[in-house]
Amino acid sequence: MNLAYFSKVQYKDKNMQPIIDHIQITVRDLKKAETFYDKFFAILGFDLALKSKGRVDAHDFDVIEYVHPLLIIGINSPREAFKNDEIHRRKPGAIHHIAFKANSKKEVDDAYPKIIEAGAEIVNPPKYYPQHGSNYYALFFKDLEGIKYEIVFEPRNY
Repeated sequence: MNLAYFSKVQYKDKNMQPIIDHIQITVRDLKKAETFYDKFFAILGFDLALKSKGRVDAHDFDVIEYVHPLLIIGINSPREAFKNDEIHRRKPGAIHHIAFKANSKKEVDDAYPKIIEAGAEIVNPPKYYPQHGSNYYALFFKDLEGIKYEIVFEPRNY
């Protein structure tokens, strides 16, 4: 990710920027998910040596945290009462999908076979999706439990 552009941008309001610090994603099977996310997050540039595991007793979940200088992602176990619930991105409160920004079309293309190797279900292969923008190039896929992700390259003029 090239942050040089953003260091040159002049913002009217310098109090806060819409930068995500961390994301927590609940999965049904933490052990099964760990195998997938180790491979997926390595593709995105996460250093697996920084991965940590823990338990949050106060909220009744185990967590695996993946750390990158720009983002921390935690994969959480479900509460016992919800462990058999269906995962569906269209349920209220659910995330529809998470898109990760690539620096080039080539990065999207290079990620494709690695995403397949990680065990993802390919929803749509890398190509242009003009319904999202004339230069919108993306790969859409789901993890082992059906959580949807995207890797996208779209040159922007702002």
